[in-house]
Amino acid sequence: MKYARALAFALVAGATIVSTGCSVIRGQETVGAYVDDASITTAVKAKFVEDKTVDAGAIKVETLNGTVALSGFAKSNAEKAQAEVIARNTKGVREVRNNLAVRP
Repeated sequence: MKYARALAFALVAGATIVSTGCSVIRGQETVGAYVDDASITTAVKAKFVEDKTVDAGAIKVETLNGTVALSGFAKSNAEKAQAEVIARNTKGVREVRNNLAVRP
């Protein structure tokens, strides 16, 4: 049983490493850029949580090569605009694509 658990863990770890490496191999972006994008996404989400005018749970944040894409729902145009401002003022962000839908 002990060996089965160790083998399962090794397989999951190996699959994670291989699948993460594949995205870089295909030329999508470098490892450094991937890490930078992940840190940008985390920073934007953290700022959303800190800002009480933005519903962090309703907004999805994705980053690729410094371009942040916001998707999901905002309760008002003011919330949509504030989410964009927060994302634009985050270190490392080159561009923001605001695809938030306003849903009262």
